[in-house]
Amino acid sequence: MKIAVASDHRGVQIKSKILALVSDLGHQALDFGPQDHESVDYPDYGARVAKAVSRAEADRGILICGTGMGMCIVANKFRGVRAATCHDDVTAELSRRHNNANVMCLSGDLLGEPFAMRMVEIWLTTEFEGARHARRVDKISHYESEEFSSNS
Repeated sequence: MKIAVASDHRGVQIKSKILALVSDLGHQALDFGPQDHESVDYPDYGARVAKAVSRAEADRGILICGTGMGMCIVANKFRGVRAATCHDDVTAELSRRHNNANVMCLSGDLLGEPFAMRMVEIWLTTEFEGARHARRVDKISHYESEEFSSNS
């Protein structure tokens, strides 16, 4: 899979480790920036990854900011993106298994590195369960299509 990864300045350090893990797990890691700790606006970097996922230029995305919540809000503005802020192993697993999340949002401030790395591995290796969950995800896509077509 192609995995697009970006952060704001608060997630740069862990982003580099996540990129290495994604590669170690056999995926193509795409670095969407930033490259240093200089202050940046998280919406700019969240939008880069969300656009790539929305346009099928990346299979999934991982975003890191101070809490993970800002990146999640930005990412969910893009058609076809199902971003989830993950706080622990359970939310990482269930965001994939039940919601077919294609963008994972993490806190650069609140998660320790080993914990975050384990969550990324769980998220990348967990498959979507389908069945009753597919029906619900399809409803989300339907509502999204209705909203986009009514705003045209």
